[in-house]
Amino acid sequence: MPVARPESSDSRVIAHVDMDCFYVQVEQRKQPELRGHPTAVVQYNAWKGGGLIAVSYEARSFGVKRSMRGDEAKSVCPEIQLVRVPVARGKADLSIYRNAGSEVVAILSRKGRCERASIDEVYLDLTDAAEKMLSETPPESLEVIDDEVIKSHVLGISAEPSDVRQAVREWICRSNADRRDKLLACGAFIVAELRMQVLKETQFSCSAGIAHNKMLAKLASGMNKPAQQTVVPFVSIKSLLEPLPIRKMKQLGGKLGCSLQDDLGVNTVGDLLQFSEGRLQERYGINTGTWLWNIARGINGDEVESRVLPKSHGTGKTFPGLNCLKTIAAIERWLSKFSEELAERLEVDLEQNKRIAQTLTLHASAHKATESQSQKKFPSKSCPLRYGTTKILEDALNLFQAGLREYLSSSSKAYGNGCSGWGITNLSLSASKIVDIPSGTCSIMKYFHTQDQSCSSTKEFNDKEIFEAATLSTSGSESYLMKHLQEPQTECHEDGTKMNTLMQTHLEDESRMFEDKACAQTNFSREISSLSTPVKKNEPQLDSVGEDAVIKDAAGGNRSRDQKGKALKEKQGTSSILQFFQTKNCFQEPKEESVNDMQETTESSCSVPSESGGIRSLHRGADQSRVDCIYKIDEIDPNVVDELPREIQEEVRAWLRPQKRANNTMRRGSSITHYFSPNKNL
Repeated sequence: MPVARPESSDSRVIAHVDMDCFYVQVEQRKQPELRGHPTAVVQYNAWKGGGLIAVSYEARSFGVKRSMRGDEAKSVCPEIQLVRVPVARGKADLSIYRNAGSEVVAILSRKGRCERASIDEVYLDLTDAAEKMLSETPPESLEVIDDEVIKSHVLGISAEPSDVRQAVREWICRSNADRRDKLLACGAFIVAELRMQVLKETQFSCSAGIAHNKMLAKLASGMNKPAQQTVVPFVSIKSLLEPLPIRKMKQLGGKLGCSLQDDLGVNTVGDLLQFSEGRLQERYGINTGTWLWNIARGINGDEVESRVLPKSHGTGKTFPGLNCLKTIAAIERWLSKFSEELAERLEVDLEQNKRIAQTLTLHASAHKATESQSQKKFPSKSCPLRYGTTKILEDALNLFQAGLREYLSSSSKAYGNGCSGWGITNLSLSASKIVDIPSGTCSIMKYFHTQDQSCSSTKEFNDKEIFEAATLSTSGSESYLMKHLQEPQTECHEDGTKMNTLMQTHLEDESRMFEDKACAQTNFSREISSLSTPVKKNEPQLDSVGEDAVIKDAAGGNRSRDQKGKALKEKQGTSSILQFFQTKNCFQEPKEESVNDMQETTESSCSVPSESGGIRSLHRGADQSRVDCIYKIDEIDPNVVDELPREIQEEVRAWLRPQKRANNTMRRGSSITHYFSPNKNL
C-alpha cells in the first residue's frame, strides 16, 4: 500500500527525465537509415508480425499504437519499418537497451542526486544546483537565454501561441517572483542543459518535467513530448490535478483505484478533494487515507534516492494460451535459461560495481485446468541467493515446487512430471537486496605471495574490510563472496599489480586446518622454549611456529597439549583465517626498537640447524619477548625475501646459502611456508 510521507520542503527542485520511444532510438542509432522514418520495435515472436513494444513518433502520426501487432501496424502504415528485439536463450535480450540507459544516467547524474527508475526514466534532485545558480547567476541577471530554455512549457501561462515564448521569458526572468518559482526557473536552465548534453553525447532525445516533488515531475514529463520540458509552478498544481483521471495516478491503476471508482465514485483527482482526511482514513486506513488526501492536493514527500544502478536484476517470459508450461521438465528447461542469464548479470554487476545480491525470488502466473476462472494466485517464493548458475537453478526449482504445492493445495501427485492439471503462463526470476561490498576489499589469497607476484610489503593488510565483506550477508550470498575472494584477481589492493596464481581451497577449510596444525606442533613449541632465555615472571609471550601462534605464560610453565589448543582457539577463534594475520609472526616487520635491539645484540641472535633440514632462528632482546621460528629452506620462495624488512632480508639470505643439510623428512605442506613455494601444487 502507498506510504504517506510529509514533504520536507515545497522549495525542492525535482526533475523527471523520460526518454522518447527509447527502444526505437537505440535501434536508430545502430541503423541511422531508420531516422525520420516510421519505425517500431517488435517482440521476437513472429506471430502476426510480433507485438509492438515501442513506436516512433513518425509511426504514431499514422495511427500506429503499441497495442497493435506487426501485421496490423503494416496495414495502418505500409511504410513502417519493424525491428525485432535481439534474442538470447530463447527470449528477448534487453541488454543493449539497459546499457544505453546507463549512458544517459551517467550524464544526468553530473548535476545532482540521481535515481534510476527504469531503463528509460530517471529522477533528479536539483535543489542544490538550483540554489547555487540562484545565488551566483540568477535568471533575471542573464542577458542571453538559451533557446531550449525559452521553449519550456510553463503551466499556468496564458498567451497567444505567437506570444508564448515571450511569456515564458518574462516568467523566467521575473525579479519579483517568489523563491519557489525562481528555483524552478533555475531548474529549467539546468535540465535544458542536461538534455542537450544527452543528445550530444548519445544521440538520444528526452523529455522532462520540473516541479517541487517526484509525483508532479513525473506527471509533467509526459505532457509535452518529444524532446520538450514542462515546468509546474506551485500555483498551477490544482489546475493540473483536478481534471486528471484517477487511474492515471501512480499506484492507483490497480485495486485501490478501482475501489475509489466503485465505492466512492471518484473518477478524477478533483473528485477526491470532496472527501475529508478522516473519511478516507476510516475507509482505507490511517496511512493510505492520509496519502490519498495528500496526493489530491499535490503533496508528496518521496525523496529522490541516490541510485544510478538497478536495485534488482530480473529475467522472465510469458507463455500465453497453448504455450503455457504444463510439466516440471518444461519448467526446469526455462528456469535453466533464466538462471544462466541471471548468473551472468550478477557476475557482471559484481565485477564492475562491486555489489552482491542477497535474495532470489521466483514469480509465476498459473491456472488450473479445472478452475480456469480461479482467482487464486501462484504464490511468489524467496530464499537466500547463492551465486552460480547451478545453485540458482537448484534453488529456483525448489521455490517453484514449494509454490506449486501451495497453489494446488493437494497431494504430491498433482505436481509430478507429466501432470496436466495446471499451466504456467508467466515465469520469472529476480535477484534483489543488492548491497555494496566494502571499498578496498581484495582477495585475501594475494597475501600468500607467489613467484610472479610483486605486491609491495608497504601496503597495510586491511583485515577489517575483508572480514566485513566476508560476513556481509547472512542470507546465503556469503558463500559465494568467500569463493570470489579466492578467485584470480587482476588488482592487488591499492597498487594494482598483477597476480597469476591463488589458492583455490576454501577459507573455512583452511581455518580448521590451521587449528589442527597448531595442536600438532605444540611439542615442537616446547623444544623451542627450552632454547630460550628466561623472561619476566607472569609476562605473556608469543611463540610463532610456522603459521601458528600460541600464547604461553612464563609463570605457569609449559601447558598441556589440550590447554594450548584451547588457548589458541580462544585467541584466534574459528570464524575466519584473517585472525591468523592478526598475531605476531616471524614474517612481521619488527618495530623500530626491536630492530635496534637486534643490531646491538647480535651476540644473542643465532641460527640453529633444525632436525628437518631447515633453520631455526632465535631472537633475543634485552626487554622483549622472544620470537621463535622454523623455516624449511627448500620451501621458501626467494621472491618473498624481497618483501621482508631489510634487516630480516640479510639474515634469511644467509640461511638460503648452500649448506649441508640433513635429509628432508618433514611432510610437504606441513607448514605455512609451503604456500610460499613457487612449485606448490594447488
